[in-house]
Amino acid sequence: MYRVLKRIKNISFEPINPTRVHGGNRATMLTPAPGYPEGPSMDDSPTNASPCSDPARSGLDRGSLQRGILDNLICLQGRYPGVATPHDWYMAFAYTVRDRLLARWVASAHTYLSREVRIACYLSAEFLIGPQLGNNLVNLGLETEARAALQALDQDLDALLALEEEPGLGNGGLGRLAACYMDSLATLEIPAIGYGIRYEFGIFDQEIRDGWQVEVTDKWLQKGNAWEIVRPDVSFYVGFGGHTENETDEQGHLRVRWIPTRQVKGVACDMPMQGYLVSTCNTLRLWKSEAVESFDLKDFNAGDYYQAVQEKVISETLSKVLYPNDEPEAGKRLRLAQQYFFVSCSLQDMLRLLKLKGKPVNRFGEVFAAQLNDTHPSIAVAELMRLLVDERQLPWDEAWDITRSTFAYTNHTLLPEALETWGLPLFQRLLPRLLEIIYEINRRFLDEIRQRFPGDDERVKRMSLIDEAGDRKVRMANLATIGSHAVNGVAALHSELLKQTVMRDFADVWPDRFCNVTNGVTPRRFMTLSNPGLARLLDETIGSGWVTDLTRLKALETHADDASFQDRWRKVKQSNKEALARLIQERTDIVVDPAALFDIQVKRIHEYKRQHLNALYIIGLYQRLRRDPRLAVAPRCFVFGGKAAPGYAMAKLIIRLITGMAEVVNNDPQIGGRLKVVFFPDFNVKNAHSVYPAADLSEQISTAGKEASGTGNMKFMMNGALTIGTLDGANVEIREEVGAENFFLFGLSAAQVEQVKREGYRPAERAQADDGLREVLDLIASGHFSRGEPDVFRPLVDNLLHADPFLVLADYADYVACQDRVSAAWHDTRRWTRMSILNTARSGKFSSDRAISEYCERIWKTPAVRITLARS
Repeated sequence: MYRVLKRIKNISFEPINPTRVHGGNRATMLTPAPGYPEGPSMDDSPTNASPCSDPARSGLDRGSLQRGILDNLICLQGRYPGVATPHDWYMAFAYTVRDRLLARWVASAHTYLSREVRIACYLSAEFLIGPQLGNNLVNLGLETEARAALQALDQDLDALLALEEEPGLGNGGLGRLAACYMDSLATLEIPAIGYGIRYEFGIFDQEIRDGWQVEVTDKWLQKGNAWEIVRPDVSFYVGFGGHTENETDEQGHLRVRWIPTRQVKGVACDMPMQGYLVSTCNTLRLWKSEAVESFDLKDFNAGDYYQAVQEKVISETLSKVLYPNDEPEAGKRLRLAQQYFFVSCSLQDMLRLLKLKGKPVNRFGEVFAAQLNDTHPSIAVAELMRLLVDERQLPWDEAWDITRSTFAYTNHTLLPEALETWGLPLFQRLLPRLLEIIYEINRRFLDEIRQRFPGDDERVKRMSLIDEAGDRKVRMANLATIGSHAVNGVAALHSELLKQTVMRDFADVWPDRFCNVTNGVTPRRFMTLSNPGLARLLDETIGSGWVTDLTRLKALETHADDASFQDRWRKVKQSNKEALARLIQERTDIVVDPAALFDIQVKRIHEYKRQHLNALYIIGLYQRLRRDPRLAVAPRCFVFGGKAAPGYAMAKLIIRLITGMAEVVNNDPQIGGRLKVVFFPDFNVKNAHSVYPAADLSEQISTAGKEASGTGNMKFMMNGALTIGTLDGANVEIREEVGAENFFLFGLSAAQVEQVKREGYRPAERAQADDGLREVLDLIASGHFSRGEPDVFRPLVDNLLHADPFLVLADYADYVACQDRVSAAWHDTRRWTRMSILNTARSGKFSSDRAISEYCERIWKTPAVRITLARS
């Protein structure tokens, strides 16, 4: 032990220069970054905190980083280098990077409390933030120095990055959007807090066994989370069940008191959200549920050991798992309880911060702008009314004005069945006081509608917060719309269809309340971090300013026909494809040719996203190649990825069809490896780092009018993939930006989809009229891709022939023809490369920085606030 410590002591360090920051090939001058002893708790009174001058905590050069890693290895992990495991090194390094965030974190919190600022509060059931170590290195500009520091300690940065678990805090596009927005809020120096749930277990890890999806518990926290700071002093009680009682106060006003049956405690768990090369570091505050009294000594002493801890077990269930199965009644109850739990804690926290700022409660809507990310947090409308009317004793009208001025609502779906509703009996049992408030909101609102549209009872029924048809339900989208001052869709087409379909009545009443904010994604994670080869090429060609101003990519257009630049572009893409090919072989044992066209569709498995349309095309192409091996089609590697909801049988069957195709196609010597099919398991943010940069073709083939926006389409585009797609979601705007000649368009438009349905769609007739399509369906039905068992895919084939709700067969022929155009383009290497360059060059609109700027300007009215760090 003495020799080890002596070796540590004798390690040579370079002189400290804390003002010089290196990131990748960039060198940027920043304000010196002293550390603070602990992270921000927004409780801190607005006084100047003393900076930490210890270079091991705050220094940005390799010597200081080395010292910090060794300090944390010994002092936090309790290990010395000779016995430290790779995970010990990862944790020590992560804590070292976190140390450099803390000064920024504290300074940001201190500034927001002490100054007149408006804080954007993003309420979301998901934050799919992805691994944080690499992202924080990029945003601090520390990658080069960190790599050198680790090399001096015989550690490899890439190996440590690979050890980090994917945080199980989100599932799909909704959560990833929230994470991108947190990155942009900090980068644009907007005061912000993200509010959500600190799930102990993610939705699930996906494994493929015998061709089928198998859900495995996502134990993402089992080895700890270096980025989290738990704050037991920031906790709130949340009630459930019970009854309400009316009473009259001293002024003669009627007051309602909710007496819940049980309470749980929500404890804040904070994570830093660092902006890119700025001092702003915002907070992601996630709530963990705990028992009010976790151990009953009386029960224990009486010998009832299980009862003694029962309350702890029940209470902790609330934040146990992301999206519990809501098919059984117990699952529905848990999901509603989760939603109320996190919004109640969040609103109570906002009221606490308001008090810390010394502001009266009637200033709440001036200090906070709260965005409801879909309907999951929409119960916040009723909860804020409860907190203001019942607990702060504000008059109803004043409380309602505050509520409306605070909230804005983002709609993410046009599918009526996806607009969240809750049965009245469940709501009554779980949240009796909230239901009373919803009834009162509804009564007042419908009185206004009746006055404005006298005699229009059908309109009143459609707009009511309570769906009276069949089993009575609370309509959460209606609640969010009524209780917000702004409602936005997430793509130009989606926002227009929103006003024409599911929200038409509300748009008639409040046309100025509706607007569009097209989604965006952060280029820091999805270009700088995940595609460093491309980032270096862009830096060398157009300068580094594109990272925070993606419109600067336009400058690439002048290089699109340059043969030398095209060659460098292809080398970057080829390197990324080789890396993905190695990963595919490692994960699936499938060998793919990096020279083939990588045709990739990765997203949640759902019928409207139409992975099965892609599968039908592959089978048809396979049959064509079997008949004519000399057919002039591009060699293809089809890569699928995505999870199916555990209770979604058809989505799981689509996965089984893909894996069944892979078993047959990949092992057929007759086609000579010209086609390969891969289902890449457990697609998540971490795996996406390898997938998006390697794609040649991006499949965005949802039924027109069904996808709200999509963000995967944007990530593919930024990384130089060409898109084959319908006029759906943000595809419309992507095509407008890149040019019709650089986009492979097929399929019915949204208007044509509705027309086909009105005229009486008969999918079986479509199949009968198309020999190739009929052959494909017959081959699936025969058991050819299910090991000779014809019944396996019978539900899928029957659904396509007799229902086909998402018009797969209607778009099939046009899709096949479009794919032939893709093959022709691929054979012209210079043309394809030019199209790839232009896709990246014209992707500037789809930065999350642009989207957040629009939210700040149009909806939140939140100006930027510069964070200045104290000097040591």
